[in-house]
Amino acid sequence: MAAKTKLELTWIGKENRPRLEPRILIEEERLSHHATARRDGDKFNNVLIRGDNLLGLKALEATHTGSVKCIYIDPPYNTGSAFTLYDDSVEHSLWLGLLRERVSVLHRLLSDDGSIWISIDDREGHYLKVLMDEIFGRANFVANVIWQKKFSAQNDAKWLSDVHEHILVYARNKEIWRPNRLPIATKTSTKRSNADDDARGAWISVDYTCNKNRQERPRLYYPIKNPNTGEEVWPKETAVWRFSPETHAKNVEEGLVYWGKKGTNSVPRYKNFKAVEATDQVPTTLWLHEDVGNTQEAKKEAVASQPDQPFPTPKPERLIERILQIATNPGDLVLDSFAGSGTTGAVAHKMGRRWIMVELGDHCETHIVPRLNKVINGEDSGGITEAVSWKGGGGYRYYKLAPSLLEKDQFDNWVISKSYNPAMLAEAMCKHFGFAYAPSDEHYWMHGHSSETDFIYVTTNSLTHEQLAAISDEVGPERTLLICCRAFQGGNADAFGNLTIRKIPGAILDRCEWGKDDYSLKIEALPLIEDEPEGVVDEAPRRKSVGNPNQPGLFNGDEEGEA
Repeated sequence: MAAKTKLELTWIGKENRPRLEPRILIEEERLSHHATARRDGDKFNNVLIRGDNLLGLKALEATHTGSVKCIYIDPPYNTGSAFTLYDDSVEHSLWLGLLRERVSVLHRLLSDDGSIWISIDDREGHYLKVLMDEIFGRANFVANVIWQKKFSAQNDAKWLSDVHEHILVYARNKEIWRPNRLPIATKTSTKRSNADDDARGAWISVDYTCNKNRQERPRLYYPIKNPNTGEEVWPKETAVWRFSPETHAKNVEEGLVYWGKKGTNSVPRYKNFKAVEATDQVPTTLWLHEDVGNTQEAKKEAVASQPDQPFPTPKPERLIERILQIATNPGDLVLDSFAGSGTTGAVAHKMGRRWIMVELGDHCETHIVPRLNKVINGEDSGGITEAVSWKGGGGYRYYKLAPSLLEKDQFDNWVISKSYNPAMLAEAMCKHFGFAYAPSDEHYWMHGHSSETDFIYVTTNSLTHEQLAAISDEVGPERTLLICCRAFQGGNADAFGNLTIRKIPGAILDRCEWGKDDYSLKIEALPLIEDEPEGVVDEAPRRKSVGNPNQPGLFNGDEEGEA
């Protein structure tokens, strides 16, 4: 048998992959918000990150790989239209490349039983499907959900009136992932009846045939006699009976075959009593606007949230609610890296899910923060608030991405950014080398750990052989320590079996693209012709210091503590 060929989507520049810097996150406490009182079930450890969403996702890898239950993203659709808050006009190949990088990181963040849901339209949806197949594997494709975003046709459309969008659904591992069933809608109950006054109660009328080939199912193609007319009835040419002759005879005996009120229907139907007792149903792939909302409803929600400058391209809260109903349970972690107006976080919060959102633009503060604060304060009466009986509560922390760790000095040499204080530097180096940042109050040389016996120590001082020997003795033979320092003097770097010494910044110099702050889906941010200027470095945020004040500081000439 010939080997299977793996099909891949190709585009100009596909081989070019960015070398992302794993930035640390700095909390801006003035923008973090929490309810004034705590209630059972409230979620306070939610996260809103302002910054480039690709760098934001990279920043989450060290702490959240494999822990996100549901991802929903609504990326710019590459429609060629310029929006107020998004430049949604990016050449096709660039768009694919930029989406590929984000989806690759999102794939790593998903838990084994997690799923990703991506809104897209016809312009790029089919290319995105192939791209998703490549990253997630075709076997993990779940469905293409059709959302009816408009409820009336546009008579001025040049060709066909576009009234739908796609939501591509993939599982991290389809063999593990299972969707939640949905509550039966009220309209479904109208199908329940008791047209023949059956003493057993209400029932639902179900087709007695199914669309199967009679050559494949010959035992299911046979005549049935209508007891009221004596006529023999056969399935149509393209169908067979749903039941075998034996099961049909049993259905007749139990009074489950229905021929209509007058008893003269051309084909029978099955009286299903069990369906009446059901309280939930399997989700379908067609989502009508009356069930999950439409763009008009979403715009009304946006106006209510931000009357002066409503977000131009929102999604209705009921649409996100449907996704989270299927893909999550209370307490699960939800991620949206194209936060937009913050709908995903608002809905997840009201539904008792934990959430993380990333957004680059100013609307992170002008739109998302006010909206979330209203939700937490119980002042948001729109969207799904009434349906889920939301009264307010919980909170979130607002973070921004730290500036790049390295910058050029006056001699064009890469050095540690002046914006980094000791704690920030230690945390950043932990990310670069795969350690969990956890400074010890007992040991100055213990800034993080990768296991119970493997630790990291960060200092920009030059360490002497005597200092290394003292550290080695304290670490002991049962533990190992990675030391990141400016330099070491005297002796062999390999002289201590429990120590590994790396010089900074040299040890990380070739790992990343330093000083690049924008990988956004804005065409003016893309390096098409010339390199981007390096970003402006913010003033160092105030952070808690790490280490022992009696030991050498992380910066020569600086006292250890806040910068």
